[in-house]
Amino acid sequence: MARAIDWAFKAMEAAIVALLAGMVAMVFGNVVLRYAFNSGIDVSDEFARFFFVWLTFIGAVVTFRENAHLGVETLVRRFGHPGRTVCLVLSDLAIIGCCAVFFAGTLAQHEINATNRASVSGLPMSYVYGIGYFASLGIGLIAATRLLRLATGRLPESEINAFAGEVSGEAAQVKERAE
Repeated sequence: MARAIDWAFKAMEAAIVALLAGMVAMVFGNVVLRYAFNSGIDVSDEFARFFFVWLTFIGAVVTFRENAHLGVETLVRRFGHPGRTVCLVLSDLAIIGCCAVFFAGTLAQHEINATNRASVSGLPMSYVYGIGYFASLGIGLIAATRLLRLATGRLPESEINAFAGEVSGEAAQVKERAE
């Protein structure tokens, strides 16, 4: 199961790369067309914006899984194991609450977005803003799974330390090699 989840996140990372490459190609292509030929492809500007929205929210899910979002690590790092665990629980409960509000808001706006069309492509805006379902469910499930693993005693100390901004020896070596 863990292997399938890892592959799913690798697919998300590949999607992020593809979306970014698509954005660059569309925007650069339009710049060249406008500069050299005094023309452009209108739909490419619109799709570049849509790709940016999707890239941002898919990236948020991937980043949340890796504990790479901004946090108040200077405070959490000062606590011992019990304090870090309490902060992790409170943080994940708040995140699940925000994800529930985000999902409910996306659901409430769905009908409006389904009838509202993009100005150039005519694409229903629910395709663009529907990423809210993916992001809220993805981040919410990651937080809920982490709480469940904590409650059942299957959350390793290294993950609690990663939440506090501490990097394990092996992860630090990988990070140093990457830099």
